[in-house]
Amino acid sequence: MKKLFLLLLLASPASADIHHLISKSTALKVNAGATQTTRLGTSYSVSGSGVDTSYTPSGGSAVSDGLGSLTIASGVGSIPSLEVTQKTAGNSFSFSQNFRQGDALSTSAPTVGTVGNFSEQTSTLAGSAGSLAGTITDTAITLTAGNSGTEVVGQIINELRIVD
Repeated sequence: MKKLFLLLLLASPASADIHHLISKSTALKVNAGATQTTRLGTSYSVSGSGVDTSYTPSGGSAVSDGLGSLTIASGVGSIPSLEVTQKTAGNSFSFSQNFRQGDALSTSAPTVGTVGNFSEQTSTLAGSAGSLAGTITDTAITLTAGNSGTEVVGQIINELRIVD
């Protein structure tokens, strides 16, 4: 019995800190409408060798060794009318002409959710909450999706720490 009593005296008492944390959150979001556009300009290029070129400007007489120029109206270019002739029959020659039609100038701002007159455009209609909802209790998350253009996120974090 004396040995048992001595063993009990040698035992140290146990102690620990317990930390418990519950964190709950929900986030509801309705996206705004947005439109992003890029207007493309008109471009024109000519290159060649072993050829003669001429053009006739609007209302004028022919111009030898000319390339002409773009005619711009409302931001839209039209290609000049070129006449190309090989300099020496039988000799080698090359000729290249490139034209990219640009977008017309817009007279008003784009309307969100509709497609306008630009070549590169991204348009997103605004979201609508509809039945968008989120509820969190101690043990459950209830999330209800809304209409298009909405987001809902819910989370429960349960943390238990035992520190010696």
